[in-house]
Amino acid sequence: MTDPPRHRRVREPVQVYLDEADRSLLEELAARTGLPRAELLRRGLRRMADEVLTERAPGWSFDRLVGALGDDASLPSDLAARHDEYLYGGEHAS
Repeated sequence: MTDPPRHRRVREPVQVYLDEADRSLLEELAARTGLPRAELLRRGLRRMADEVLTERAPGWSFDRLVGALGDDASLPSDLAARHDEYLYGGEHAS
């Protein structure tokens, strides 16, 4: 039996040239956080957008989350209500 197809987001590769200091900073952040370098760059881009693009409505970045899980039939129908249980296992006090 094969797994159902996962929701795939279209991504576009971007090439970035970094000087030695920025490359070292990126490597240090990756080592400290355990995050991939690409994710660190994406987060930095979003953080700067929040600071610079102040004319956007508050919460504009929430739109990126809507539909992020796709319509995978294997997702539990009570995910919103029981998210802590799914994330942490068992009962999780709020």
